Amino acid sequence: MTSSSAATSRPIDVLVADSNRMQSQLLIGALRRRPEFNVAACQMETVSILRAVSQKAPSIVLFSMTASLRVSETVITLRRFHLSHPEISKVLLVESFDRELVANAFRSGVRGIFCIADSNLRLLCKCLLRVADGQIWANTEQLNYIVELISKVPSLRVLNSNGVNLLTPREEQVVALVAEGLGNRQIARELNLSEHTVKKYLFRIFEKLGISSRVELVLYAVNNGDPRQAEWLAGASKVVPSA
Repeated sequence: MTSSSAATSRPIDVLVADSNRMQSQLLIGALRRRPEFNVAACQMETVSILRAVSQKAPSIVLFSMTASLRVSETVITLRRFHLSHPEISKVLLVESFDRELVANAFRSGVRGIFCIADSNLRLLCKCLLRVADGQIWANTEQLNYIVELISKVPSLRVLNSNGVNLLTPREEQVVALVAEGLGNRQIARELNLSEHTVKKYLFRIFEKLGISSRVELVLYAVNNGDPRQAEWLAGASKVVPSA
């Protein structure tokens, strides 16, 4: 028997977390008519989700994101729940999506993103079954966003107590790579620079931050850094940081 057939041989426990009561009732009613699923529901907030999971751990939590919820609120809920229960699969149901939402959702432990506006219940059920079987659910556009994400060099915004940027975009990039444990030669290769230039960048960074060693720089980055993704590829000569 294959894993897929095993997954469909008994109902899959699905918890629907939704902030819209009417939408939640419609979605739950539709899913409950499918023999593949046992469906429970709760509010789209961390405390409610954790309480529901403690009563009966589901195989999947379906996070239904409505227009009234901000992306940041949804991502925070996803991350908190993933940290508590990384073993439970997560699917994000959205009305629309963009690059930022896709990147943050997958960073926060989501195994699938389903856009209800472009699809139907039958396809949603297929999505849940695939994710329950250990697969990833994403369309071509979403996959392209993910590929772009992992091909970019990270950038680390360093702020002072007033929230003002202390470093240039290129210096932020150097800090991020140092924080990841890369040596000067590796940083130079990653950024298409000479080792001498990397050393000059580090000297200026040390001077701006009032530190004198790479260890201090890493500690400073951990305590004061704000990770972000830059809109340029590894080895590119032109840097265009994201807003």
